[in-house]
Amino acid sequence: MELVFLGTAQAIPTERRNHTAMLLTYEDENMLVDCGEGTQRQFRKAHINPCKLTKLLITHWHGDHILGIPGLLQTLALNNYNRTLDVYGPRGTKRNMEIMLDMFVFAGKIKVNVHEIGKGKFYENKFILEAFPVRHSAACLAYVFKEKDKIRIEKDKIKKLKLKGHVIGELQKGKDIIFNGKKIKSKDVSYMQKGKKISFIMDTALCGECYDAAKDSDLLVCEATYNDELEDKAKEYSHLTSSQSALIAKKSKSKQLILTHISQRFDANPEIILKEAKKVFKNTLMAEDLMKFEI
Repeated sequence: MELVFLGTAQAIPTERRNHTAMLLTYEDENMLVDCGEGTQRQFRKAHINPCKLTKLLITHWHGDHILGIPGLLQTLALNNYNRTLDVYGPRGTKRNMEIMLDMFVFAGKIKVNVHEIGKGKFYENKFILEAFPVRHSAACLAYVFKEKDKIRIEKDKIKKLKLKGHVIGELQKGKDIIFNGKKIKSKDVSYMQKGKKISFIMDTALCGECYDAAKDSDLLVCEATYNDELEDKAKEYSHLTSSQSALIAKKSKSKQLILTHISQRFDANPEIILKEAKKVFKNTLMAEDLMKFEI
């Protein structure tokens, strides 16, 4: 799995930070979380083909998180995008997408399926996608990606038993087999590898749903719009401070925290945000545009 930060700014972009967008790649799936203005160009700068996109997860409909959608869709259409793009978002997403698409004259067409979702699982296949409503000035969702647990074969034991062929696949499915007249149990030659969990918490005030979404995350990506001195402003606009983001990571027992959605006021010195967070949760990084992180 790889996560690419295409944009890491708050409402106003800066010379170093574009509006919010994050691309999570897992096997043949490429999932974009939010699509701020200029995201289509950020794909170019990251040397990523946007036509590989399979899903768009919209946290909420404030402009800095969605104004890149028309341009991205036009880019896909002009590049003969041949998939169906699944778009997920909170209540109002279907109407908003219709309005947005009606405002522009597109060259070409692409297939788009729009899904309005609420709390709970909304996708399950090789992995699970789950949504948690959080507290913001617009309907807003935190998103969770969960990789399913996998049965892994212990190669040394397979080699010792001289197993070959399709029987290994059966063992990996959790099935017991008969080999050369001897029963071999899957549990004796395998182990369960726990799937990874990645949580995305964007614009929100501190609330219980933040902890629920982040619980036991291998990676928590969280907004940190303000520093601690601006806690009152964060409360007024339903955002998080650096220490609050770190507190979510700590209390949720997350393994790694990456801060994003940084206010322009910290553009010259984002270390202010990072240092405050590290005092609460040591394993914290600051996202930068085009930063790649392997999970």
